[in-house]
Amino acid sequence: MFLAQSRVEMLLTLRHGEQILLTVLIPVALLVALTLMTVIPMPDPRVGSATARVFALAILSSAFTGQAIALGFDRRYGVLKRLAAALPRWLLVAGRVTAALAVVAVQVLILGGTALLLGWRPPASGIAWAVLLIVLGTLTFGALGVLLGGALRAEIVLALANIVWFVLLLIGGLALGVDALPSGVAQVVQLLPSAALAEGLHSAVVDGTGPGPGPIAVLLTWGLAATALATRTTKLD
Repeated sequence: MFLAQSRVEMLLTLRHGEQILLTVLIPVALLVALTLMTVIPMPDPRVGSATARVFALAILSSAFTGQAIALGFDRRYGVLKRLAAALPRWLLVAGRVTAALAVVAVQVLILGGTALLLGWRPPASGIAWAVLLIVLGTLTFGALGVLLGGALRAEIVLALANIVWFVLLLIGGLALGVDALPSGVAQVVQLLPSAALAEGLHSAVVDGTGPGPGPIAVLLTWGLAATALATRTTKLD
């Protein structure tokens, strides 16, 4: 049952044209643009810095935006309520989490292959840290996606999820790094999960080192808080 539910959730995501645009095409285009265009300041090696940020964007796109919208419309059309009548809730959650991790794995393979073609050479010492951060980031943004998609009407979820995606892309430490922001804004952005994930991935895939306790603590705090709130506010319809 668990494998079947996870497979269905993953296939539904990968077959959806809008989700493919959000989770694959836009991150790939942004990776190429950030690597080849020097309009946006970025630390050297540029391709490595761009790869770290786009990995974070891909996780945000699939685990947060995609999951929130899918959950909102599943609730609207009664899908979640019907599934909950036949399956235990833990299995529904586990299936979505597993599907999100599988989709992120596909994204990372595609983006990583593109980055290698652009000249990225990841340090072997940072691969384990990168995997840990990708899993933690997926769980954190997945919990935030469930929090949003499980509490509000589908139309509101659709609007808010896309607005949050654009805001975090522009000033959340993704397109522009924390160092490129004004000092007052940078102090706030550092506390966002998007910036924490991007900075942590930069340490892993560029420097080959661990991210330090700061990014890990930020991701864990957001993830645990979102999980606690989602268990109280998520509705089946």
